[in-house]
Amino acid sequence: MTLQAERAPRRPTRSRGVVIGTVVALAVVAATAYDTRIVTIGGEHDVQAEVFSPATFGAKAFPEIRASVETRAVDAAQLATELGADKAAATTKYGISGGTGPVFPVKFTGTVGEGKSGLYKIAVAGVPPETTVRVQTGPAINGTDLRDATGTIGFGQFKNQIEYQNAGAAINDQMKKDVLAGIDNAALTGKTVTVTGVFRLVNPKNWLVTPVAMSVQ
Repeated sequence: MTLQAERAPRRPTRSRGVVIGTVVALAVVAATAYDTRIVTIGGEHDVQAEVFSPATFGAKAFPEIRASVETRAVDAAQLATELGADKAAATTKYGISGGTGPVFPVKFTGTVGEGKSGLYKIAVAGVPPETTVRVQTGPAINGTDLRDATGTIGFGQFKNQIEYQNAGAAINDQMKKDVLAGIDNAALTGKTVTVTGVFRLVNPKNWLVTPVAMSVQ
């Protein structure tokens, strides 16, 4: 008797392979969707939101600084008198410690003298003649006096020194937009100005005031 050869196993049909592939693909898509987080721009998980923006920081910080300085500002003649009588006591009473010296809030009305590169001497009644009061009106605004004026902005709030310095520059830039943009600093000599601002006490006889408010009469 002749034995029939054993039948070879049937190969999967093409349609069966397509079905299996489709099932696997759907499973992968489902697993990916389950593990995917939808991120809203500016939301909690937006990486861009965590990147420091100096302009955004300056726009938010300057109005708060201005409000604080205007509330605490001391008449220049009074401040000059108290600094001359007892520098340490005046510093404790009015100054905000930080950097190379304490920052003082001050206000005054005076006559603008000669200026150079946006720095003008101001003759202020009641301030001793040996004390020079100057105001910086741009275009360059130097220093970090505005940043340090309240004591609420510190290095620990930033990732590094670059961010800290950029924060100070951004506050200065915002001040220029809000305070100095409408002032013609090429035609100030001889004018009467009213200024509220801050200065860092490095030399008691030389005040360089950065304004938070300034008007020209």
